[in-house]
Amino acid sequence: MKLHGLQKLTLLDFPEHVACTVFTAGCNLRCPFCHNALLVTDIQQEDAIPEDEFFSFLEKRKGLLEGVAVTGGEPLMQPDLGDFLRRIRKMGFAVKLDTNGTLPGRLAPLLAEGLVDYVAMDVKNVPEKYAGTVGLPRFDTAPVRESMALLRASGIPHEYRTTLVREFHTEEDIASIARWLRDEGAERYFLQAFRDSGGLIGENLHPVPRDEMFRMRDRAAAILPKTVLRGVD
Repeated sequence: MKLHGLQKLTLLDFPEHVACTVFTAGCNLRCPFCHNALLVTDIQQEDAIPEDEFFSFLEKRKGLLEGVAVTGGEPLMQPDLGDFLRRIRKMGFAVKLDTNGTLPGRLAPLLAEGLVDYVAMDVKNVPEKYAGTVGLPRFDTAPVRESMALLRASGIPHEYRTTLVREFHTEEDIASIARWLRDEGAERYFLQAFRDSGGLIGENLHPVPRDEMFRMRDRAAAILPKTVLRGVD
């Protein structure tokens, strides 16, 4: 596993769990607004965390932490992710997985084996805007749709989320995404505020104005009632 970051305590990343968050390096997308861009474009070997060191940390946190949120980058790119999650669960911790939904072939066996307790999947934009939003010249949303179908069939609690960027999203885009998710059987949809964390892949990107984010939330909630703004005061 390419582990390149650890947040030792979070009350936000894993719903209803006191957890830590571990970050994997590498991603198959190049989203201009990625808040973890250095895990995509500037992976430094000296920043790697040995697995034994991570599991030693978990051992010391037994009884204090309830779960582990695995994020990235894109964790499903890690070929040994299944073994990693098995080891976490064997220690008695619940697992939350973040994914961009582009690797359903790797997601399916993890769901089938019951290695994850909660999944948060990014939905970057409406299908016709996906390529530009993920920073690729071409993009087929079929794998994203397949991942949605897998999550729906799994019965595992999950959420979908979109990071709102002024240059990429309109109110109508968010309403269209909500309709797409409704048709895919989704229940929970989170709209997240974009924050420039520095070192972005793209340039001259801005958050959606606060009042517009609330309008986006209201339009989506009219379609998917469990739509929530996240990271907005």
